[in-house]
Amino acid sequence: MTPAVDFARLGPIEGSRVVVAGGCGGIGRAVVAACVATGLETTVLDLAVSNERHPVPEGVDFLAVDVRDEATVAAAFVELKMRHGAIDSLINLIGFRDALTPLHQRTIDSWDEIIEGNLRSAFLICRASLGLLRDRGGTIVNVASGLAVRVLPGYAPYAASKAGVIALTKALAVENAPLVRANVVAPGAVATAFLAGGTGRVREEAGDWKAQYAQYIKGIPLGRLGEPDDIVGPILFLAGPASRYMTGQVMYLNGGGLTP
Repeated sequence: MTPAVDFARLGPIEGSRVVVAGGCGGIGRAVVAACVATGLETTVLDLAVSNERHPVPEGVDFLAVDVRDEATVAAAFVELKMRHGAIDSLINLIGFRDALTPLHQRTIDSWDEIIEGNLRSAFLICRASLGLLRDRGGTIVNVASGLAVRVLPGYAPYAASKAGVIALTKALAVENAPLVRANVVAPGAVATAFLAGGTGRVREEAGDWKAQYAQYIKGIPLGRLGEPDDIVGPILFLAGPASRYMTGQVMYLNGGGLTP
């Protein structure tokens, strides 16, 4: 019989082992803070430079990793297993974009950089996590983007990479059920450094890049950008037992700007 759900706590149960890839980014930091506040055993995977700018909180484990490199990712998960054994949830927030450029002006290198950084990395991280998740009946939550289905000019490689993340997650769901569930959160524009390229790629204290926010608010019925905390609840819900009958699904979070 399926265990009962504690509906007073829709996220992972206290003491669950959670890995947050990209946990030093804007949404990642909010997710990690919520994990700590709710008593989850948390490990962050991210670039060393991102952790230097935004160190993980006390009590949170950190492993520096280049998520595009197969050997580095594999080594990180070997270390994870040594330190923590099996894990309950993988939350993958890795993602960045570059300067918005029309397709006819793009170089193959700029295309490959985005595909590798967003889609190849998701494949490598998810594949490496499966052995640690199967033992616990674990969950994968990949963060994609509404741009995967509503493409805007200049975003072609980013949109393609995030559409690939959605397809990858569906494949993970059907291939690994019932031992592992896999779902997607697809935010719209969120007020973080990502809008300028990503935490590991821009200096958040420099320039006036936050002025770019205004252009994203147009067309959002709720009249504002998303905040990192708006994304945390759905991520933790999908990582926890309250979503136990969901796998291979996409949750779009965008203030009503996209209703597929």
